[in-house]
Amino acid sequence: MEATSINQVDWNFQKGVARPVMPRKFPFVSGFDLAGEIVELGAGVSEFKSGDKVIAFNFPKGGGLAEYAVASASLTVARPPEVSAAQGACLPIAAVTALRSLQTAGITLDDPSDGAASPRKNLLVTAASGGVGHFAVQLGRLGGHRVTATCGARNLGLMRDKLGADEALDYGTPEGAALRSPSGRKYDAVVHCAAAAGVPWSVFRRALADAGGKVVDITPGFVAGVTAILQMATFSKKRLVPLLVTPTKEDMELVVGLVKQGRLAAVIDSSYPLSRAQEGWARSMSGHATGKVVVEMGGAE
Repeated sequence: MEATSINQVDWNFQKGVARPVMPRKFPFVSGFDLAGEIVELGAGVSEFKSGDKVIAFNFPKGGGLAEYAVASASLTVARPPEVSAAQGACLPIAAVTALRSLQTAGITLDDPSDGAASPRKNLLVTAASGGVGHFAVQLGRLGGHRVTATCGARNLGLMRDKLGADEALDYGTPEGAALRSPSGRKYDAVVHCAAAAGVPWSVFRRALADAGGKVVDITPGFVAGVTAILQMATFSKKRLVPLLVTPTKEDMELVVGLVKQGRLAAVIDSSYPLSRAQEGWARSMSGHATGKVVVEMGGAE
C-alpha cells in the first residue's frame, strides 16, 4: 500500500449504518480506495506483474489502512507515472461516482472541440467542494456544459478559478439555499451531493428547467426513494433519481486516463501518515474537508 483515501462509507461502517450485514467480521480494516505496488499475484492473474503500480477498488473487503492489502484483479487498473499514488487513491469511489452521476443525469463528456453534437446543458452541483462534487464540476466542464456550483463562502474562488465552474453559490445565503442561479438560468440536471443539507424537493422543483430535468441523489435515504417512486408512477418530467455506485474497471480506467492527460485532478484537502490515520478520519467526518482526505503509508510524520 502507498495511499488510500477516506470516504463517507468508511465512517458509515464505523457508525453501524450497514450492520448486521457489513462489516462481515471483526476486526475490520477500512479503506476501499487503494493505490500501491503489486508484490504478489494470485495463480489466475496474468495481466499484472510484480512491481506494477496500480489503483484498486476493494469493497466491501476494504483493507486500505494498512501496509499491505489484497485486491481483486477485476477491479484493479494500472497507475501510470503521471498519476501519483495520492491522486490515484482519490479516484475509485469519488471520481467514478461523479462520472456515473453525470451519465445518469444525461450529461455527456463529449468535448465540443471534437465537433460533438450533444447540446450544452445547465448543470448544478451541490456540495461542490466535497470529494464527489469537485470531480463532478470538472467533468461537467470537460463536456462543455454550463456549471453552477454550491459550496461554502471560503471555496467560492476554488470553484470559479481552479475547477472552472461558470457560477458559484454560497449555500449560506438566501440565493444559495434556494439554488438560485445568478444568471437566472434553470437547470437541466443536478448532481446532489449535499446529503446533510436536506434540500427539500420543492426547492429542486423550482430550480429545474420547465421542460424537465433530473436530480441525481448520491446519498439517498428513504424519503428520496419514496419520492422517486411517486414521480415515476406519475410520469413527472422533473425527477429525483437515487444513485448507488459500484465502480467498474472501465470507469476507473477512464478517470485515470483523464488525470494522466491533465484534464482532471483531485483536490487534496490534507494528507496524513498511516500512524495518524485517525486524524484524517476525524477530518473527513467533520464535513469541512475541501476535496479528499488522503492517508499515505510512507508519509512524513
